[in-house]
Amino acid sequence: MIKPLFNKVLIAPESLEKKTESGIVLPDTAKENSLIKGKIVAVGSGRISEKGEYIPMSVKEGEIVLFRKGYSADEIEMEGKKYYLVSEDEILGIL
Repeated sequence: MIKPLFNKVLIAPESLEKKTESGIVLPDTAKENSLIKGKIVAVGSGRISEKGEYIPMSVKEGEIVLFRKGYSADEIEMEGKKYYLVSEDEILGIL
């Protein structure tokens, strides 16, 4: 398993089904930049501020989070499973 560095977080995605109001399920291609729900599987140690102060991570392993798949989320495949490596500040919320 990858151990993220600094303020990076490794997330295993879970399906977040998208439906229109009329009940039509949108395919994955229509959800390219939409929200992704996932479980944190590994976190980095934190980061150092411009003043040299240590800032610990505010998320931890096992939490379910929402983040946006876009240019900032790096997709990684390990042992046949898909993961995303994102910065902590790219996480929109904890569920």
